[in-house]
Amino acid sequence: MVNKNKTEMSFMDHLEDLRWLLIRSTIAILIMAFVAYFFIDFIFDDIIFGAKDPDFITYHFFCEITKFFNIEDSTACATEFSFIIQNTNVGGQFSIFLWTCITAGFILGFPYLLYEIWKFISPALYEKERKNARSFVVVSSLLFFIGVLFGYYIIVPLSVNFFGTFIVSQTIINQFSVDSYISMVKTSLIASGLVFELPIIIYFLAKVGLVTPELLRNYRKFAVVGILIIAAIVTPPDIVSQIITSIPILILYEVSIFIAARVAKNRLKNEQSSQRIE
Repeated sequence: MVNKNKTEMSFMDHLEDLRWLLIRSTIAILIMAFVAYFFIDFIFDDIIFGAKDPDFITYHFFCEITKFFNIEDSTACATEFSFIIQNTNVGGQFSIFLWTCITAGFILGFPYLLYEIWKFISPALYEKERKNARSFVVVSSLLFFIGVLFGYYIIVPLSVNFFGTFIVSQTIINQFSVDSYISMVKTSLIASGLVFELPIIIYFLAKVGLVTPELLRNYRKFAVVGILIIAAIVTPPDIVSQIITSIPILILYEVSIFIAARVAKNRLKNEQSSQRIE
């Protein structure tokens, strides 16, 4: 990493910056985890276990969609879930409490983590680019939180609705461990948040020349197939669920192509300006 206006940093300087980045980020996560502690009842009862309630707002939305498309034999309009959530480990509830606070701390502290990442990579950027720190943090945070909400209101209800109503025999009772349930919720939220960072990732890959708009356009059909496969994996085997999950990701991919094109255009403009000066 080279500072455009200062001398080149040594490898040990990078390691020292990275060490302090990790320390400050960890402290920020722990502080936000401590804040989450005071709202732990709301986090568990209303957020984590919210999708267990058949009256959850998303289920009404799914039910209306299935009625609109005249889809029969759908569980989207289920009025109750017969499964129960249980703890089978001695220290299970304490461990869940601890890691839920830390996960909430990570989600709430994500904007600060982005700021720390920006500070770490900013020495390699031009002065004009370093002034965009606020925009980077705001846009990246917004995309992350939109992704988290998408995971919470789309992915989690789809999963709970399907697995909570799916049975292979009437003699089998669904009794989910609280570990597996909360792990599903946490994975869905964080994974969705990170997936929505795709435009930001593409921006930096395009800046260093690893990704071009032509490459993204040429591989669009493969990307569509990959997105549909991912949607089929993370959602129940229902075509409506897969479409609902795929559309936002496809939009993000198209936005990424636009961003890569803008980066390439600006790079070409800068190169032409440099040639005129020379």
